[in-house]
Amino acid sequence: MHRGIVFLIVSIILLGIDLYAYQGLKVAIGPLPLVGQRIIKSIFWGLTIVTIIGFSLFEPMSHHPIGRKLLTIMATIGVANILGKLLFALWLVIDDLIRVARYIWAKLNPQPHGLGEEPISRSEFLTQAGTVTAAVPLLAMGWGVVSGAHDYRVENRVIKLPNLPRTFDGLTITQISDIHCGSFWSKSAVKRGIELVNEQKSDAIFFTGDLVNNEATELNGWTEIFSTLKADLGVFSVLGNHDYGDYVPWNSAEDKRRNLRALMDTQRQMGWDLLIDENRKITVDGESISVVGVQNWGGRGRFPKYGDLNKALIGADDTEVKLLLSHDPSHWKGEVLPKYDNVDVMFSGHTHGMQFGIEVGQIKWSPVKYFYPEWADLYEENGRFLYVNRGFGYIGYPGRLGILPEITVITLKSA
Repeated sequence: MHRGIVFLIVSIILLGIDLYAYQGLKVAIGPLPLVGQRIIKSIFWGLTIVTIIGFSLFEPMSHHPIGRKLLTIMATIGVANILGKLLFALWLVIDDLIRVARYIWAKLNPQPHGLGEEPISRSEFLTQAGTVTAAVPLLAMGWGVVSGAHDYRVENRVIKLPNLPRTFDGLTITQISDIHCGSFWSKSAVKRGIELVNEQKSDAIFFTGDLVNNEATELNGWTEIFSTLKADLGVFSVLGNHDYGDYVPWNSAEDKRRNLRALMDTQRQMGWDLLIDENRKITVDGESISVVGVQNWGGRGRFPKYGDLNKALIGADDTEVKLLLSHDPSHWKGEVLPKYDNVDVMFSGHTHGMQFGIEVGQIKWSPVKYFYPEWADLYEENGRFLYVNRGFGYIGYPGRLGILPEITVITLKSA
């Protein structure tokens, strides 16, 4: 369907919801002073205008770095606006159903002398409750930006491996993933997060992909911070689906290739050991393990399968333990488990935990679980493990609600 027709249909639907919600809003704010009513009405329609402008300018704005940042803000406001007004509309539907029922009852039970013929007005309680409910998405998403975006949490896990060489008993690995550099809005907060990574003093650091949103230039001004990541055994990294520049138009195929080369070169200049379908043998006191890294391999949707695990494992046969860095967790069940029983632990990211969900004690839920069964934390199957990092950064919505940015510390122990 033509983009203009889609825009027109969506705009009509949004305006219809707004007009319906506006009828209830007038009742809810009726007791307020006139000035207060005008302010609330201006906010109500202002949110509508921002939503429609953001939707209509999505295509041209998405092609420019500044435009993409502005679009992120407008999209956040737009989503909160739509969710809020839909919630408000639900309250109004309940109110209207009650009014219809009362109207039918009045017709079936007519009162003498014309009593009960007055129009059945909206319930002030329901409309005011709807108004309060409608404000929740906007306030919650705002809180997720201000508080959740950089509220880094350190998650500690122990993985026991029966074949772990004695020398590596107690090996610590700090994993981060999905930095999405082009989305950041607070350099000081990000710097604190990277300092927290170094404070873990792990033997190795794994980065499991999506350093940028689309373009290598997003790293301008950030390399000094990311270059400070240090570990005795090295900082190892792989590419994620966003690192290839697949989601933006390029003037030519060569421009796209040049962008990827620049991204790869920058990682190496920062001191990171970028693994492109290859492995590194780590030897301590004559005993060795292998760190294996593949390019993105997506088992769901349209995500590309660039990774070649056969190639990545060449030369690693003589090591007892193989630790795989692969960005997309769907790779685990899609290829690793059924075909490569010599891979002991896989480290992934990609899902971000959808940047939205609930984690309270043992309760863990996010809508992303319906797309990715392995979406956050540690999974085990027949003595083989997958850890899915919740992500260091964010994309789209510039914040997090419930699912906070993560720094993972994995300790390997002999079983």
